[in-house]
Amino acid sequence: MFELKPISGESIPGAIEKAERYRLLCEPVLAESICLDILEADPQNTRAIIILLLAITDQFCASSSGDVSRARQLLPRLHNEYERNYYAGIISEREGIAIFNRGMAGSHFAVYEWLNEAMTFFEKAEALRPPGNDDAILRWNTCARLIMRHRLQPANERYVEPPLE
Repeated sequence: MFELKPISGESIPGAIEKAERYRLLCEPVLAESICLDILEADPQNTRAIIILLLAITDQFCASSSGDVSRARQLLPRLHNEYERNYYAGIISEREGIAIFNRGMAGSHFAVYEWLNEAMTFFEKAEALRPPGNDDAILRWNTCARLIMRHRLQPANERYVEPPLE
């Protein structure tokens, strides 16, 4: 239908700034589009990959969980194990919070599972974190507080014998 127009390599720093600004202005669709343009010009641009991942997760409340898959597809493009685990945790945490905010009956079990998964990723990131970087700890604590404050629990997985006919 349309052929997208490429951006120049020289415009990438300014485009990164614009993408960050649009995220802060709660315009994740615009930030996502800009990041896709940057990544067409520079496929290895880590900052654009991270902003794109965050812009996708910013949209979790308004969209289906198919976007979790889109966000996770970006993880292998990150250059180190710390970032892959930290941002995997962000994806899980934000999906859990999005489900919580939808307030659907019975969703508290799913919220617990997503937050618990996030905490697992944050623990892995914590073990790999650079000196002085406690971001993974801060996120882990946020998930733990949400679980405790809202008394979230895993689904009861006990086996029930089916009745005989």
